[in-house]
Amino acid sequence: MLKVRDIPREIGWYLAGFADGEGSFNVSFRPRQDYTLPWKVSLCFNISQRDPVVLALCKQHLHCGTMRQRRDGVWYYEVNNLVSILDNVIPFFDEFHFLSAKKKREYAKFKALAALLKAGRNRSRDGIEEILAIRRGMNDRERRKYSDELVLARFGESPETVRQTRKRDETVRTAR
Repeated sequence: MLKVRDIPREIGWYLAGFADGEGSFNVSFRPRQDYTLPWKVSLCFNISQRDPVVLALCKQHLHCGTMRQRRDGVWYYEVNNLVSILDNVIPFFDEFHFLSAKKKREYAKFKALAALLKAGRNRSRDGIEEILAIRRGMNDRERRKYSDELVLARFGESPETVRQTRKRDETVRTAR
């Protein structure tokens, strides 16, 4: 677990302010490969920037996450491991909180989602409905790949239907 008290205060507040303006908290649904459950639910905290210096500082002080450079030259720092989110990201932002009302709301929802995933609520339809209800009010609603209706509909499908739908989706994607 991150020792937040060991982070120099000026660095912690600087990184929190930077994340307040440039950071993003997201939840995503991905079709499952093993067919036991139709979806894998993942959380991600990320920041993208052309200059990697501040992102490297985030990685150094949060003791988690990865950095990569996209083809367009933009650097990306992301944490998508639930344990790292619970043990490092959340304690950091609980200590070095946000100033903007919007980021405070997004972070509160992200924390609620992390608690649901930690409790295993992503393993049932009722839990997925709770997750979707929180996701509805989050920042990425315009760019969702899978609608709430599709996510819930796949819970009623047989594993064979899920496999056939996935094959059809992959064929359509390949044809583009």
